[in-house]
Amino acid sequence: MNVYVETNFVLELVFQQEQTETCESILSFCDSGNAQLILPAYCLAEPNEKLIRQSGRRKELQKVLDAELRQLKRTSAYTDRITNIPDVTSLLVQSNEEERQRFNYYRARLLTIAEIVPLTSEILNEAASYESNYALTAQDAIVYTSVIYHLRRQTSFISCFMNKNSKDFGNPDIIDELSRNNCRMIPKFDQGYEFIQAKY
Repeated sequence: MNVYVETNFVLELVFQQEQTETCESILSFCDSGNAQLILPAYCLAEPNEKLIRQSGRRKELQKVLDAELRQLKRTSAYTDRITNIPDVTSLLVQSNEEERQRFNYYRARLLTIAEIVPLTSEILNEAASYESNYALTAQDAIVYTSVIYHLRRQTSFISCFMNKNSKDFGNPDIIDELSRNNCRMIPKFDQGYEFIQAKY
């Protein structure tokens, strides 16, 4: 079985979000050889971009907080009340570093476990048509085209496309196209894990 995942799968793991444990289970399931994990290459670039943007925002926020704290400390009435606030600014810096470390860890792990669908000029060209035909963002169109591109070459396999973006990928035309390629669209990772376990 081929298990296609998208950027949110990586984000769940890196940012330790609600379905982290399920995503870990999916990784382990595929790593043990029970299924083949398929990941568009673009899905490893998107989280990196998000980390860079988020780190920049947090650093700016830290500067603002530090400046305000220095000002407040000059007022004796506030000195005792702000003792724990420096912990917040420290957390902003620490969280950036921890998330970067998790991203590096999971990127290395995914590169070992998953088959990566390369981002080719053919995929980029076709993504432009999916962007307009299915009203997808440019990013989602690249991801979806990568999945379809790979599926067309793997028609004998039962497949599923797990994602956390049912607002866009839940389009009936997308579900129908995936189905024609022997692939089921599953909008939650926990439902996807149940599906692949049942098929094993």
